[in-house]
Amino acid sequence: MRSLRASLVLGAFFAFTLPLMPFQLLLLATGSRYARTFPHWYHRQVCKIAGVRLNIDGKVAHEQGVLLISNHVSWLDITVLSAVAPVSFVAKQEVASWPFVSWLAKLQRSVFVDRARRSEVGDKANEILGRLAAGDHIVLFAEGTSSDGNSVIPFKTSLFAAAKPAGGAPMGAKVSAQTLALTYNKVYGLPLCRRGRHLVAWYGDMDLGSHAWRLLGLGPIDAYIRIGPPMPLDQFPDRKALARYAEDKVRSDVVELLRGGRESGAVARVDPGKREAPEPVKTPALRDPSKATSPA
Repeated sequence: MRSLRASLVLGAFFAFTLPLMPFQLLLLATGSRYARTFPHWYHRQVCKIAGVRLNIDGKVAHEQGVLLISNHVSWLDITVLSAVAPVSFVAKQEVASWPFVSWLAKLQRSVFVDRARRSEVGDKANEILGRLAAGDHIVLFAEGTSSDGNSVIPFKTSLFAAAKPAGGAPMGAKVSAQTLALTYNKVYGLPLCRRGRHLVAWYGDMDLGSHAWRLLGLGPIDAYIRIGPPMPLDQFPDRKALARYAEDKVRSDVVELLRGGRESGAVARVDPGKREAPEPVKTPALRDPSKATSPA
């Protein structure tokens, strides 16, 4: 039955995706404003096809550019986070050469960064900051790799250099940073224990093809997403302060989500097939993140 389900899901995915790729390419070529929002609609439909149920606590600020700082669990994160809001991703350069995946990443206007070339950081920083100033939402997987889904890997401060370069010009109140914690807690409505989360998590030297086949054959998956409040990017004195704040917040939220905690807000089950009306998000007054203590 699992092989049959995986076959049906993959067949539906390709039948849905292939005809839409030229359409998104046309939107990009013509500079249409829908080139930013169309992938969001697309990934919500893919979540329905794959049986991914979204449980979201919080909202991404709609009226400003946002750097979304997230943990990373699986290749499925791309579809899940893209279904939460219209986003693009900061991706490692190798992704640009992956068959088929590279096309999807480019059509979603991903920013590819060669981590081995420090000379490229300046150019990529200008691109990312320009996109944020224009109101884009850009996701940074701050761990630099994916985890086993049971914990958060220490954030790499070097990855923040492209979004918070030393001596960078002020971005103003219209550019913020928000944390995003992501966990996969249930399959077929049954809780995933610590030993079972590897069924969804893709990490280490796992083969992408075989992992995807097994995952798509499992059945409905519940993804839990907690979005932190928007913090003005200028409030952080440097990339290290931003990384400390983001890691502390994401780690705390991931632990609480894995324990099933919902104390900090209501978790709303979202139908990926329905479009939510945007709501304004107010910026709360929080403590100075430069004074945040480094985790032990």
